[in-house]
Amino acid sequence: LPELAALRERGRSLREQLRVLEAEESDLEQRFYLGALQLPNRTHPAVPVGDQSQARLLEVVGEKPVFDFKPKGHLELGEGLDIIRQKRLSHVSGHRSYSLCGAGALLQHALVTFTLRKLLGKGFLPMTVPDLLRGAVFEGCGVQPSATPSPVYAIDPARFEDLCLAGTSEVGIAGYFMDHAVRLQDLPIRVACSSTCYRAETDTGREPWGLYRVHQFTKVEMFGVTAAERGTESEELLDEFLGIQKEIFSELGLHYR
Repeated sequence: LPELAALRERGRSLREQLRVLEAEESDLEQRFYLGALQLPNRTHPAVPVGDQSQARLLEVVGEKPVFDFKPKGHLELGEGLDIIRQKRLSHVSGHRSYSLCGAGALLQHALVTFTLRKLLGKGFLPMTVPDLLRGAVFEGCGVQPSATPSPVYAIDPARFEDLCLAGTSEVGIAGYFMDHAVRLQDLPIRVACSSTCYRAETDTGREPWGLYRVHQFTKVEMFGVTAAERGTESEELLDEFLGIQKEIFSELGLHYR
């Protein structure tokens, strides 16, 4: 049939055009996408410019306890009570790892449960998200898996192409909303997620002490999606999250700044 032959010829022509355009698209992406990754995130206008010495103390809550003896740090206390182990693990799990035993493990579960209950009571949506995510999702959150040294753990690319372990559930939640339409009347969306966080924690020249800058830990994340109709929605939700954090610390009886 002449019409069928014409349509087939048209299909071949379109495929050839697509082949040329896809090569052009790939070239443009290489040129502009990699350049866009170099653009820094915007900072809040109230943030001081400079290093830690420029930081301003805004608020102190509670009184710092005063003891008539030299207090022990969390690691010394935990090891003495046999609820934290960080020594003698290099042959098991390597550097910057730890185990929680007995009351230490129960304390972690209690803090996670306490925090999740509080957030659910405030209307947060509970979520669980994947720990393994593709590089583009990290890049959308301002993290570059291909940086040297890399801040994230990458899975063997020979077996699993382009998958990395998340250092925070923020990445997985952002991936959930990525390329996803949300109705304006449903905003803001408040998300609560407890997850295991994996961080490469590259050498900073000073060895950390205790359960700081470790390679794996559990964290409860508050994540928000807001509108941008007035331009102040994001800052308002951030202030709300800060108020919740202060509430949590105060209810735990902690002094903080």
